[in-house]
Amino acid sequence: MALPLIKKLQVLSGTLALSLLQPATGLAESFGAGISNSQWYLAESVFECSLVHEVPGYGRAVFRHRAGEKLSFFLESESYLMRPGRGSLVVEAPAWRPGVAPKPVGKVTVTEGRRQVTLETRQAVILAQGLLKGMRPTLTRAAWYDDSPVRVQVSSINFNGKFQRYRSCASNLLPVNIDQIQRSQIRFATASKRLSEADRAQLDNIVAYLMADPTVERVFVDGHTDRIGSRIDNRALAEERANVVAQHLKDRGVDPDLITVRAHGDQYPVSGRPAENRRTTIRIQREGDLPQLQQASSYGGAPAG
Repeated sequence: MALPLIKKLQVLSGTLALSLLQPATGLAESFGAGISNSQWYLAESVFECSLVHEVPGYGRAVFRHRAGEKLSFFLESESYLMRPGRGSLVVEAPAWRPGVAPKPVGKVTVTEGRRQVTLETRQAVILAQGLLKGMRPTLTRAAWYDDSPVRVQVSSINFNGKFQRYRSCASNLLPVNIDQIQRSQIRFATASKRLSEADRAQLDNIVAYLMADPTVERVFVDGHTDRIGSRIDNRALAEERANVVAQHLKDRGVDPDLITVRAHGDQYPVSGRPAENRRTTIRIQREGDLPQLQQASSYGGAPAG
């Protein structure tokens, strides 16, 4: 009777050894910083404030706030660890705070490419609030290579102090960013060359950016009209409109040597609607920008010249 029992034990022992050598399926692979290596880094300027957190083994978690925009959040990775599709995002308590229920944030889209997850403002704020309370935002999504889940965890350790500095940075951001004002326009009423209060506010935002960015090389101000009236009168009106805009920029402190004023009259309509052609366009050119070879009929006005 002893021999069969010994054989059974040998079989069981071999099965256990084989199971230890095989990879487990269904077990989550987690990425996140611990107490010893959790750091947040703040990059701050009047153009953008960014809070960056390194997630060991995965990549980076970033809160980003650009001038003229709201807070956003994204995850970046050089490796394709998560399969594209819908992932689950929760704010949960770290292991040393047992008994605290997780708070579901919702489903998020995981995409291909380096920036796999991007969250809009509401979800980004929920994550920031959770971190301030010592919670840990966690994204779970199926792995690229099999069906086992991948968990990316964002640590709250050392977050609070950096977030207070981020708030200070955000309060000093410019009102606009370059993407919002690099090509702008002021509309005018028929035969008018007067700026409204809204026009002045728009131009003041442009001035704030121009005064802060030392890479700006040229500001092109181009006047246009509709086709009502004679071509000679329209050319004169276009020049007056451009000069009104340029003068406002100069009065607010923009270096006159940066500004190039041009008048085109009704030569470059952008629409069949006259109201859309009564405009002065402002285009900002910075160091390193490619030369503009476009026609003046484009949104930004005349070619750089």
